[in-house]
Amino acid sequence: MAPSRQVRAGIALTAALALALSGCAGGGSGSGGSPGVTDTTVTIGSTLPLTGTAAPGYSEQGPAAKAFFDYVNAQGGVHGRQIVYKYLDDGYNPAQTVTLTKQLVLQDNVFAIVGALGTPTHTKVVDFLNSSRVPDLFVASGCTCWDNPKDHPYTYGWQPDYTVEGKILGDYVKKTFAGKKIAYFYQDDDFGHDGMKGLDKFIDPARVVAREPYQPGNTDVAAQVSAIARAQADVVVLETIPAYTALFKLAALKLGYRPALVASSVGSDPITVSGLLENFAQRAGSPVRGADLIEGLVTSAYLPPLDDTANSWTALFRKIHDQYIPTIPFDGNVYYAMSYAYTFVQALQATGRDLTRQKLIDTLNKGGFRGPGLVPFRYSADSHAGFTGGQIATVRGGRQTGEGTPATTDDGAGPIVPYLGGQPSAPPNGIPPA
Repeated sequence: MAPSRQVRAGIALTAALALALSGCAGGGSGSGGSPGVTDTTVTIGSTLPLTGTAAPGYSEQGPAAKAFFDYVNAQGGVHGRQIVYKYLDDGYNPAQTVTLTKQLVLQDNVFAIVGALGTPTHTKVVDFLNSSRVPDLFVASGCTCWDNPKDHPYTYGWQPDYTVEGKILGDYVKKTFAGKKIAYFYQDDDFGHDGMKGLDKFIDPARVVAREPYQPGNTDVAAQVSAIARAQADVVVLETIPAYTALFKLAALKLGYRPALVASSVGSDPITVSGLLENFAQRAGSPVRGADLIEGLVTSAYLPPLDDTANSWTALFRKIHDQYIPTIPFDGNVYYAMSYAYTFVQALQATGRDLTRQKLIDTLNKGGFRGPGLVPFRYSADSHAGFTGGQIATVRGGRQTGEGTPATTDDGAGPIVPYLGGQPSAPPNGIPPA
């Protein structure tokens, strides 16, 4: 028997409602056609370690990104919309990252996740964000896993991935420490493993006398450092977050062990690491000057030096820092967060007033974005990787000093190529052009 007209109408209405709800991915949309967008605002979110072992340095990224967004908002926002930025403390705990990310998407109805930090944390939510069709932009991690447009079309990296960085550092170690014994001290997850893949492309495995992992959260690294010292490594490459760069250095000092140190950019910010060294040493009753302990540390850089006052990007970010967050140190973490905040605003500007999640993704896939980076991004429909390379830098007098020409490379067997394209200047008002 055919259903009545009223029943048919009810079925149609139910189906229409279900379809509408399924398209919202957890929240009602504003006039822009996507959750988190209204005529006057666009709301975004992030998870960051404001507390816990990863908090030193990294806890500054939320306030720094917000400072840039506040600066943009004070000048009228983006296409008439103010950026509302919600960042939550996950303590570098993957379980908490899952809970808070779902809160941001399903309860706070954010338009996008921007600058969420951490490899072990964010890998636990990337599937959820992509199945929910939420733009997952500029993950604060160099995992190669963010560059997977086929399975994760809504996720994008931002910094050079750890394999690219590992290649640049490995090439430096090979050329500078020929014949020397090498050791790796690394975080036992995709961060450390991706970095070693890059290192191993240039460093002869026969020269690597020790590979010692650590688990985030376990601050006793004496056994690993002792093993590296017993192996008599002349050079130690650190694939570490800042706290573990400091913990390695202090444990080595207790042993009277002083190898040359080469560190991933992740754990080499001089202000953060020297502060940690002083704090940890003071707790142990052995006051030290942290800057002295990291003098000569070699790393890679993909953003301009903090003390290059002639650089237009440094001048811009310093001005915003001094106006909005003067109590926070102006260090590499602040520079980093303001830089990815700039890229996000640039993407919003390029997408236009008619803002939807898919249109933002389409805009990023067109590529062509530049900003504070020393090298270009790799963004395209086929690549969601971030910067293409970096520059060797050495810590001198508490600051990183760039050496030589920035270089680009890939994740595979491709060569390291000097990049001669230069860096664009910051816009006069600091706002990316539409």
